[in-house]
Amino acid sequence: MPARPSGLCASAVFAFMRHELAGKDLEESAMKKLLALTAACTLAAGSAITAYAQSGAAAEIKTAHAHALLAQGSTALATAHMHLQHVVNCLVGPGGTGFDAAPGNPCKGQGNGAIPDSASDQAVKAKLQAALEQAQAGLKLDSLAAVQQDAGKVAAALQDTPAQKKAGSYSW
Repeated sequence: MPARPSGLCASAVFAFMRHELAGKDLEESAMKKLLALTAACTLAAGSAITAYAQSGAAAEIKTAHAHALLAQGSTALATAHMHLQHVVNCLVGPGGTGFDAAPGNPCKGQGNGAIPDSASDQAVKAKLQAALEQAQAGLKLDSLAAVQQDAGKVAAALQDTPAQKKAGSYSW
């Protein structure tokens, strides 16, 4: 007898097959049932993955927002730049353009970057892309006051993200 698969869907498919295949050929109606069960399991797994990715995006957005506020309140240009780079890192993720591991990744373990994790929601993705462009512009500035002003714009953009409203993750 084959090893029992793990997971609720796999267990259901295994039990169904064991019941239906007990000493007989798989009939057309049994094939249809098996196909429907497999489709339902696939859909459930896809929904779980999407929910996980969206929850990761909300956490990454929250962290990016916090670092935009830290950049805005910084008293040294280097510190403000570091926090804006943290914003970029949280938005693009480790595989994204503009990611720089040197100053650290405060979103490590939260997801693949808020933008990649929000790919299925174009409205959220567009807002995050605009915040990213604003943060990257701030990284090019050489005046603390200008960087602080830019960081304030980034923080405002990230605070208004619909994904956070949906997830109820406003806590700042």
